[in-house]
Amino acid sequence: MAAADVIRDAAVQLREAGIETPEHDAKLLLAEAAGVELRDVDKALLMGEELGTAERFARFQSMLARRAKREPLQYITGHAPFRYLDLKVGPGVFIPRPETETVVQAGLDWLTRNGMIHPRVVDLCAGSGAIGLSVVSEVPGSQVWAVELSPNTAEWTRRNLAVTAKRYPSIASNYQLEVADATSLATLAQLDGTIDIVITNPPYVPQTDIPEQPEVRDWDPELALYGGSADGTLIPERIIERAYRLLKPGGVLVMEHDLTQGERLVAYAKAIGFTAAHTGKDWTGRDRYLFAVS
Repeated sequence: MAAADVIRDAAVQLREAGIETPEHDAKLLLAEAAGVELRDVDKALLMGEELGTAERFARFQSMLARRAKREPLQYITGHAPFRYLDLKVGPGVFIPRPETETVVQAGLDWLTRNGMIHPRVVDLCAGSGAIGLSVVSEVPGSQVWAVELSPNTAEWTRRNLAVTAKRYPSIASNYQLEVADATSLATLAQLDGTIDIVITNPPYVPQTDIPEQPEVRDWDPELALYGGSADGTLIPERIIERAYRLLKPGGVLVMEHDLTQGERLVAYAKAIGFTAAHTGKDWTGRDRYLFAVS
């Protein structure tokens, strides 16, 4: 069967399942099943070519059925892009989002502006490792300490460290993972007052705001999703407190948050001692993260 026919039929199936980007998802799954790049699928569509063997087509059909049940695309393919990394993901780990790339960029921009050499960085609530691994691979000489509460999720962090270290061998000794509660004052207590920047994407979804998308509601681990209170600010506020103790004077906290939480978290950061704080926007112009200076 020609690639165009395969994609057309698959897109119909996904559209009927409520997928918002049926053609795009179908092409990505076909590329994954056939072991080729997305551009190869586009070429096959343009040239009217077939793509893959019967075995690969069967694999594609299996992946397609999973997507039609609203399993996240990234769990099906087993990986997710994040900045310059390709991270392994699957059930039990939060899928990194594009908006978190904005948060990382804000932190890296601050390091650049201040001419930081060998910065000391903490990633609280590490998840897949997206934030900390981006920093340690993009900032030469940086030292990153990451904290993840879930032992199951930490296995994904370790997998991504191993993959990233193959590409950037020098980072292996510069990234340390601790399985612990990121909000506990005992976690990384030996580092208090020595950290240049904390970059974090903690759980922050309000418990009263259950996501409508099945991919989020039914698949993302609740531990990585909900902020521990009706408005979702309980855990972010505890992260602010922990970061304040970790940072040296003049250090910075960059923390992702819900679109509704900016004003409250800015006020909270100032109340506990940060000298300045403001909300930063993501690429769509929405309030996305707290930027606070200790």
